[in-house]
Amino acid sequence: MKDEEKVLRRLVIKTYHIEEIRLGNNVSIHDNCLQISTANIDKKLTNFPQIEKIEIEIIPPKDHKRWTNSIMDIIPISTKVLGRLGEGITHTLTGVYVVLTGVDAAGVQVAEFGSSEGILKEQLCLNKAGTPADEDFIISVNITLKAGQGTNREAILKAHQACDLFIQEIREKLKKVDGRSYTEKHEFFDKIRFNKKKIAIVKQVAGQGAMYDNQLLPQEPSGFAGGRSIIDLGNVPIVLTPNEYRDGALRAMT
Repeated sequence: MKDEEKVLRRLVIKTYHIEEIRLGNNVSIHDNCLQISTANIDKKLTNFPQIEKIEIEIIPPKDHKRWTNSIMDIIPISTKVLGRLGEGITHTLTGVYVVLTGVDAAGVQVAEFGSSEGILKEQLCLNKAGTPADEDFIISVNITLKAGQGTNREAILKAHQACDLFIQEIREKLKKVDGRSYTEKHEFFDKIRFNKKKIAIVKQVAGQGAMYDNQLLPQEPSGFAGGRSIIDLGNVPIVLTPNEYRDGALRAMT
């Protein structure tokens, strides 16, 4: 008898490749060009008393022989267009990553068990899963916390939140791009295969401090808003579907 299967969820990920990034007065995505804006940065600071300043810089491909403060996170730019994490439609930009870095006003790098300041090419492992490739653009978001805040968990979470608000402006435009103009389209299915082996993948994640945290099930893929800290959840085991994992349900803030 032929083995049967049941489809539980369908996830469609559409990619839009970016070949140019520029600064402008507003945010837009058009003809493989991403325009970003720093117009609202000063307004954001009023809501984050722990942050002294935010600096945004576009780093072109292969331009990695430059100084960087300690790397706090590497973040893809993706957004839900339909449905929730793990199902529906997701739009994502390729050719660009956001890299969040941090230091405090006294010059202390934002780090816990070891900082990663130095020459970017030496501190960032390029061309790996989850990191920029040589040919990718990097949007550098460098946050200077007020003196003494570099090891304060609340302040570090605020740095992630501020960066997420900047990315959300891009996500809102990405939601509205023509769904037919994608560069690539991929479909993924969560299935029950009857009479087959049941497989679970166990992934150990960090949950022990300000720079060793993971956000689970945020509102946006690889986002921050709406997520739950694995520390605040008590480091209990969490079950995710394969498509939730594919869709950015786990945000590693390390």
